[in-house]
Amino acid sequence: MSTPVAFIGLGIMGLPMAGHLLGRGHKLTIHTRTRHKAQSLLQRGATWADSPADAARQADFVFVCVPDTPDVQRVVTGSGGLLEGVRPGLIIVDHSTISPAATQQMAQALAQRQTHLLDAPVSGGDIGAQSGTLSIMVGGDRTAFERAQPLLAAYGKTITYCGSSGSGQLTKLVNQVLVTLTNLAVCEALALAKRGGLDLATTVQAVGSGAAASWQLANLGPKMIAGDFRPGFMVDLQQKDLRLVMEAAAQSHTPLPATALVHQFFTAAQAAGLGREGTQALFKVIQKLGI
Repeated sequence: MSTPVAFIGLGIMGLPMAGHLLGRGHKLTIHTRTRHKAQSLLQRGATWADSPADAARQADFVFVCVPDTPDVQRVVTGSGGLLEGVRPGLIIVDHSTISPAATQQMAQALAQRQTHLLDAPVSGGDIGAQSGTLSIMVGGDRTAFERAQPLLAAYGKTITYCGSSGSGQLTKLVNQVLVTLTNLAVCEALALAKRGGLDLATTVQAVGSGAAASWQLANLGPKMIAGDFRPGFMVDLQQKDLRLVMEAAAQSHTPLPATALVHQFFTAAQAAGLGREGTQALFKVIQKLGI
């Protein structure tokens, strides 16, 4: 059954996610800061909206996927934002990774207009977005989640309700602790293998099916070996997520010494001009430590 939906933000993740909704036959309205990024969807039958507010007026569900907390706040509460176009019963699904506290504040503002905000950050990178196999962590009203779940299934393989507003965002920050530390482990392991004269592809094959197996090793390991540092997820965005992790840790008085260390390694990557490269570029930083 076709549902009128809108998608705000058509970057590395948002573009294929919106494409999956369109591919399922839903009536799609789109808006993004750079219109030329929307051309492929417009050619497939999507409708352009001049603002998030205009997009909201034409949809029963609005999906948002933008880089950071201020970006979501502009989309939701800024001039021409969603708050100006909402109506009772509208469900907004935010796939960005942002501050849990800011999420709760926006959810309260939207609730006054009888509109639900679900925080639904995703994991799986550009590969998961393109293949429709993302993991989606959702916080907010349970009934709104159940209404949105069939749409999320267009690009999500594992869709988990995590609790009240902000719970999805906090779960994603937990995810990022695991992701970044595993990425660092892959970088160090391959650096050791390379320095010892091992064939790196053979090494990944040997260890990748046992206890050392991980998404990072299987997907980023081969890219490190090939010298492919094109972004599936950029260093700059990883740093943004780690900033949010450290803020949440400070608020809850949770010591995260290893996460603080990997945060510094990514700072070194940014200082070396690697901020727009993929997170596998951390391999470059680790290798240079041994020079």
